[in-house]
Amino acid sequence: MKEWISLNMTPGIGPRKATELLERFGSAENVFHALRSELESLRLKPETILSILKQEFHEKAEIELERVKRSGGDILILDDGSYPNLLREIADPPITLYVKGAWQECLEAPCISVVGSRRCSTYGKNAAEMLSRDLASRGVTVVSGFARGIDSASHIGAIRGKGRTVAVMGTGLDRVYPKENVRLADEILANGGALVSQFPLETPPLKENFPYRNRIISGLSYGVLIVEASERSGSLITARLAMEQNREVLAVPGNITSKNSFGTNYLIKSGAKLVQQWQDAVAEFPSEIAAQILPPPVDERNVEKESAESRSIPSNLSLSERKVFALLTPDESLHIDFLLERSELSFGDLNSALVSLDLKDLVRVLPGNHYARKL
Repeated sequence: MKEWISLNMTPGIGPRKATELLERFGSAENVFHALRSELESLRLKPETILSILKQEFHEKAEIELERVKRSGGDILILDDGSYPNLLREIADPPITLYVKGAWQECLEAPCISVVGSRRCSTYGKNAAEMLSRDLASRGVTVVSGFARGIDSASHIGAIRGKGRTVAVMGTGLDRVYPKENVRLADEILANGGALVSQFPLETPPLKENFPYRNRIISGLSYGVLIVEASERSGSLITARLAMEQNREVLAVPGNITSKNSFGTNYLIKSGAKLVQQWQDAVAEFPSEIAAQILPPPVDERNVEKESAESRSIPSNLSLSERKVFALLTPDESLHIDFLLERSELSFGDLNSALVSLDLKDLVRVLPGNHYARKL
């Protein structure tokens, strides 16, 4: 175990070079007994070779494992039977995987990645939360990258669906980034989810870490669902990695005038599966798994009736609440001044209705006195 952790901590050894070393020497243990000439033939940097020959990180690796276990986590290694099978299939998988929480239960279930823009719209946040909630409530583990925006909404949606979610981090497990997600990390763990990283403890959020993180996000899942992505979004990199890993690529369509919809609409135009509801995503899973999750065929007339009922205003609302709720949509946020004018309510009655709708989890309260309906 310590040799695998030590190799992962050695400067100059990323997943690709680690795979090359393992193919050459057979195991992490054998790498540290290789001759200098053998290591030099693989074009390793001199400082990397010296670190391997001196077994520089062996002692630190033992301390690292002890620290992780003391925090309630664990470290999986590539030749361990507990290592996620789907991730093992990709080219150059991470040789160690730091995990915390109910990782085994999460990763044994069918997984789907839900990712998107950090600077997302109200529509995108609602869509990510709704789809993640619906998928998680049906036993699908939602995997995402723990970033601001769509990623966070995906984790939150899965938790609200009383399901499982996995946050793949671009830092060590002991470094929460962004910092405002400290509470979200606690909620993920408290609700049967897991935190995953390939990076040693104390690894900061370096820019070069996140492409590696994206490979794990797609590698753990049967498919990657992109909710919003601008022209140069990192989510498009995740989509490309998914295609390279032979994973399904799915996308939520967006407004053609929105820059956040450029990436998703482009993916759909290029052949990605268009997703409007959770069934669209599950249908792309392997057939035997999809059959266990998807409902049996139903009469189309009943579907239309249920859809109409789902769009209706809840019956337990007061007159003021009904007026406000009818004005709100999940696609865009409305300022309180607009609601005051259109509802024709007094400010006190309007404020009371908004507070009540928030307590009933029917509206989303946004910065700057803006409100939107929750899906």
